[in-house]
Amino acid sequence: MSASDRLSHLLELANQGPALRAALAEEVAELLTHWPDDCPESMRPVVETLLAKCARDVDPAVRARLRVQLYADPGLSARVLPREPAARALVEAARAGGDIDAALADALGLDQQTARDILGDGEMLAVACKAAGIDRAAFSALALTAGPIRKTGGALDRWSAIDVPDARESLNQWRASARRMTCEPA
Repeated sequence: MSASDRLSHLLELANQGPALRAALAEEVAELLTHWPDDCPESMRPVVETLLAKCARDVDPAVRARLRVQLYADPGLSARVLPREPAARALVEAARAGGDIDAALADALGLDQQTARDILGDGEMLAVACKAAGIDRAAFSALALTAGPIRKTGGALDRWSAIDVPDARESLNQWRASARRMTCEPA
């Protein structure tokens, strides 16, 4: 099948509606990972946009398969399959007065008690957010709505001063400590 025929086929699939989005997304990912020589490079951004739109309509399992398919090109994967930031769920839970302990525990891969301890300590919260890749704006919103530092200044300065590798090491230590505590007999 020629490149133009293949592109026409993909556009036809796109017009079939949401029922075929998974199949379309997988075909488009295949095209992007094995770009045909007879297909102009100028069409690549159009095809990437098509994949990004399709990926929004598919379930998490399909998106996970697409990430595996695009593994060889992390830049492409990041452009067309951005991960939903953990920050969004945390900030929404904090603003809604929801179960922020559970949301933080889920985002960090920790138990709820450790997450509760982190939320009770401004420095730990800054370290946890930095380790999880939570950006400055989301950290600020989280700290102001749910954190212990909402009444003290300098929260953003603390977050900015934290080194990512050190923050990740601290998070790994918290995870290891939580695992040891759950494995110890009562």
